[in-house]
Amino acid sequence: MKKIGLFLFVVLATLSVKAQVYMGGEISLWHNDDADATTFALSPEVGYNFNEKWAVGGNLTFLHQEKEDISSNGFALAPYARYSYYENKVVRLFIDGGLGFSTYKVEDSDNINGFEIGFRPGIAVKLNKHFSLLAKCGFLGYRDDYMYGENGYGFSFTSEDLSFGFHYEF
Repeated sequence: MKKIGLFLFVVLATLSVKAQVYMGGEISLWHNDDADATTFALSPEVGYNFNEKWAVGGNLTFLHQEKEDISSNGFALAPYARYSYYENKVVRLFIDGGLGFSTYKVEDSDNINGFEIGFRPGIAVKLNKHFSLLAKCGFLGYRDDYMYGENGYGFSFTSEDLSFGFHYEF
């Protein structure tokens, strides 16, 4: 009887933990005719909801670009803490605060390492119990050679900083 009780406890604990884990990500493919450049990016995301307001997670990004017969590859790891400040049955507004570390290499040159620290506001639209679409727009913070980006600090709320993704919550 003890073994069955322990087994049920482990199963229930596992199911309750799974309900707080989410996975998602972003994917992009873009060809710029003017610059004759093609860029592909894949960015899976994993996170854990502590409660209705706070979560932690991270993105792992792979980026490949072909521009005028020169290729480059980049990787980035970006952990974050997410604070959800408004939520109703369908919409959740949040802000991600985090760090990002990147490295990329352009063909026939040295690796370039960079980082960023800052905030990204976002919105999640819940489509059903498990699946949500996300959009993040903007950046407020500091960047130094982060993923082909410019160096400096400030805020930017342009379409260049707009990203769409999805989350599946277990």
